[in-house]
Amino acid sequence: MLNISNLHVSVGSKPIIDGLSLAVPAGEVHAVMGPNGAGKSTLSYTLAGRGGYEVTGGSATLNGEDLLTLGPDERAAKGVFLSFQYPLEIPGVPALTFIRTAMNAQRKARGEPEVSAPDFLKRVRAAAANLRMDMDMLKRGLNVGFSGGEKKRMEILQMALLEPRLLILDETDSGLDIDALRIVSEGVNAMRSPDRAMLVITHYQRLLDYIKPDRVHVLAAGRIVASGGPELALELEREGYDKYASSSQSVAAA
Repeated sequence: MLNISNLHVSVGSKPIIDGLSLAVPAGEVHAVMGPNGAGKSTLSYTLAGRGGYEVTGGSATLNGEDLLTLGPDERAAKGVFLSFQYPLEIPGVPALTFIRTAMNAQRKARGEPEVSAPDFLKRVRAAAANLRMDMDMLKRGLNVGFSGGEKKRMEILQMALLEPRLLILDETDSGLDIDALRIVSEGVNAMRSPDRAMLVITHYQRLLDYIKPDRVHVLAAGRIVASGGPELALELEREGYDKYASSSQSVAAA
């Protein structure tokens, strides 16, 4: 489903992603782990189409379609969803209004009819109940005054309603206590599907105790330097990233 080949990305004049290749088939959850500064968030922003991230080489396709030629809104309509590490607050825009506007914009781009108000509210109530979210919270400005856990649940609520094909979770566990982590993970796991792929970006094994990956990749110095099964995350938890950081430097020098 997602295929990245020899991707190079710079921020300003500084290269961050340096020849990264990665494939995530439909129906699978892949975790990307790595030290600070390895390029994990740069990868997620590049796939989502955030400005300021210049692709200088390589390719990224979703179901064979070139993502890198599309704008952020076009990528979203194709089914790309990014859950931010630090979700933004938007004062004055109620969460319900924001989500319905996003849903209908994507549906319009795909040539689908808009969702009616009654149908939208029915879907929201069901998704909010699964995430232990009060409907009154959705009438407030998007993420305004929300705790870290509430913001992450709001991200998962949007994900459940937009039903994307490619889910990119950028350190979703950041700032969550154990109860919020469990609730958010349950919401993510409910999205698993044979026709959907997930890319989970994290520093720590603890998230992967709840969201079980099919594959784990180590990102260091802008490239994938090791891949394996879930046991690789356990190894990283025990031993850290030092040996992979060293190996990536050796590859770069060669």
